[in-house]
Formats: sequence, C-alpha cells, structure tokens
Amino acid sequence: MTYFETGRDFIRREGRLLEQRLFATIFEQADPTGVVDALRGYQNPDGGFGHGLEPDKRCPDSLALDVEVALQNLAAAGMVDVPMVSRAADWLQATASSDGAVALASSAIEAYPRAEHWSDWAYAPGLNPTAGIAGLLHQLGIEHPWLDRATEWCWSSLEAGLPEDGHALLEVTVFLEHVPDRERAESYVEPIREWLPKVSLYRADADDPSYGVTPLWFAPTPSSLWRRLFTDEQIQGHLDRLERDQQPDGGWALTWQPPGQAATLEYRGVMTLKALEVLRAYS
Repeated sequence: MTYFETGRDFIRREGRLLEQRLFATIFEQADPTGVVDALRGYQNPDGGFGHGLEPDKRCPDSLALDVEVALQNLAAAGMVDVPMVSRAADWLQATASSDGAVALASSAIEAYPRAEHWSDWAYAPGLNPTAGIAGLLHQLGIEHPWLDRATEWCWSSLEAGLPEDGHALLEVTVFLEHVPDRERAESYVEPIREWLPKVSLYRADADDPSYGVTPLWFAPTPSSLWRRLFTDEQIQGHLDRLERDQQPDGGWALTWQPPGQAATLEYRGVMTLKALEVLRAYS
C-alpha cells in the first residue's frame, strides 16, 4: 500500500469524526457541509470554540486557539458557514483586549488535563494567535468590526518588529498571505527571509528530530506566498523526511506528549491529515 492509502486508513481507524469528514472533503470530493456539521459540536453558546478542538488541552471553555483551529478546518474544506464564523468573531470581540489582540488560552485550562507546555505563558494577548485568526478570517471573506481592529493592531505590532518565536512568525505569515493590502504584505517577504533563521523553534534541518516549525509549515503548498523563501533542495529534504516519518500503523508520530491516549490519537489524526495534504500538494 502507498503512504496515502495507509495514512487514509489510519484516519479512518483512529481519527476523530472531524478529521474523517475533512479527509473525505479534501480527497474524496465529499460535501464540505460535513466538516461544518462536525465543528458544531465544538462551538459553545457564547460563540467561541472549545471542548478540546485543539487536542492538547481538554478544556470545554471557549478559547481563541480553538477558534483558530475551527477556522483552519473551514479554510481547508473550502467552506464558510457565515453565521457560525460571525458568532465566533463576536466572541473574539467580546474577549479581546482594548486594542483587539487575543490570547491563545486562559486560566480556565488549569482545571482540566492538558499538555505540560500549556501554562500561563499562553494567557497574554499577542500575534500568536491574533495574526493567524485575522488572516484566516480574511481568507474566508468575513467582515467584522473585530477583524478591522485586529488587522490594525497586527500592522502596528509588525511595525515594531518581527516576532522572535517560530510559532508567532508562522501566524504572521498567515496574516500577510491573506490580508487585503497586498503591497504592504509583500514588503515583508524579504525581511522575513532574513529573520527566519534567527527565530526560536524553527527547524531548518530536515534531519533534526526535535520539535519545531519547518519550511513545509510556512509553505504547505507550492503556491504559497512563502514558498519563495526556500530552495528546492530545502523543500525536497523536508518532503523526504515527512514521508520517512510515517509510522508502521500509517499515521505520523508526535514530537511532544499530549495529556492522554485519546488526545494522542486525536492529534496524530490531525498531523496525519496535514502530512497527506502537504505530500499530495507537492506530488
């Protein structure tokens, strides 16, 4: 069997309903409303998303991180449910700081199982996740007062300098790829090219086994704005590594420890689907 077939079987066997529906939409032309339906179970009455949509914390409360994951799934499915997303944007507006920035999580996560890396560092508003969420809302064609405020805040933050953390820089690249002001966004391409090797948690070496964001995270498809930052050799090296990292059970392993067995399988399903998307995009 091919890497694709074994990965597909892993998702069907071990993945959540959400990843199964998204796989069917992306690779089997299934109706994308199935992805929306799967996401409904994670949306709270306040409009935000929770319930471990991002599997590393099992908190049911609405968190910006889970809102971002919901938007990522909608974008991947090529589907936007405007009432669902507008309610999430209303929640962002109600919980954001005065300048529009949001934090990844809140102290609510402390009452529930979570991976060790989720702690109070995630309670401060920042480019991670504000820039990523704003970029996804632009990608989905949403108009909302919070998005206007958040967009201006992101531009102001970038004028002060690029972030030093790989995850935050990744969020910035999502924002810049989809924000309507294309001339202003393109002006950051070369500064990011120069800055990228200096940020923490950036894994440039395809043979480095440690956790980190890689060129394929920044450029998951050949058409990405950020593909130009990397040589063909860099991209091919990481594609080869990605294919080699597939496990005998068909899924991809994690380089961190989720809070339990269910969370581990859920996140492996997420990462397996992402790996299949990237490998297919570059094939």
